[in-house]
Amino acid sequence: MTQLVKLEDYVSRYERDIYHYPGQFIRLKKENWKKLREQWENQRYSAEGINEDEPTEADSSIWNLFKRKEKEELLEMVVDKPRLPQNEAALKQYYLDQLVSLQLKWASTTVNEMSFLDRGYKDDFVLKYFLQRFPDTYLLFYHPIFHIKQSFIEGEIILVTPIGIDIITLLETNSSMTFMSNDDRTWMREHNQIRSKILSPMLGLNRTEKLVRSMMKAHSIEFPITKIVLSRTNKIQAAQEPYQTKYIGKTEHDRWLQEKRSLVSPLKHIQLKVCDILLKQCATNAYKRPEWNENEGGEQNMGSFGE
Repeated sequence: MTQLVKLEDYVSRYERDIYHYPGQFIRLKKENWKKLREQWENQRYSAEGINEDEPTEADSSIWNLFKRKEKEELLEMVVDKPRLPQNEAALKQYYLDQLVSLQLKWASTTVNEMSFLDRGYKDDFVLKYFLQRFPDTYLLFYHPIFHIKQSFIEGEIILVTPIGIDIITLLETNSSMTFMSNDDRTWMREHNQIRSKILSPMLGLNRTEKLVRSMMKAHSIEFPITKIVLSRTNKIQAAQEPYQTKYIGKTEHDRWLQEKRSLVSPLKHIQLKVCDILLKQCATNAYKRPEWNENEGGEQNMGSFGE
């Protein structure tokens, strides 16, 4: 499951320590999946006399971990005896859906700050696609807002993998429509043999790539960057792809996704360094949590963009 490092200009726990939280998430995810699966098995076999309320050794170790991390509010994955799905495949999807809620909390709160999360993100199917279909070692910037000098610039979707950066824009509509690359500024779309012009998706990709490259250059970091026009629902026709660019239409999507999912690699230091550089240029709009305001005599901290 991809980790949501930055969501627009919301405050993120990863901003506090990018070198700690990705590994922490992977560790908690594995531990809590083990716990949930044991709970599921106990419910299945409770009729055979298994006491599902009896704590297991795994439970104890997990709760000890929870106590150590309680002050940082890292423990949102454990559920309280819900009615769990009947089969393991459905259980895995249930768990992934629980993790989306956790990810959204980590991407909009810290111990003492919070951003007001748009409820629409809970049902954002594109966001869920990126969070649930890729490995744990992929780190996601979902339309980050960069603070460059006196300007705020929204970026495309950025996926920082152990081996490079993918800058992605989605181009999706009625499945009977076909997109065709044209020139630097316009593309064509064809439906029922009728063609019309649209702005080229490369405009946003090129703008985001330029920003990312300038940030990396300022820190003397070299890391491969690939621009991707992605359409899971439509065909993309092109005479050729520009340099370091991929057009992934619906006919190429499954193979591309499988290649991404098959990457077996731990988190890399350079990958985390790149994320750190990007996070430092991201805008953040946050407020102090109410409980912290009460402790400080009720003063309101309205937050600010940037560092």
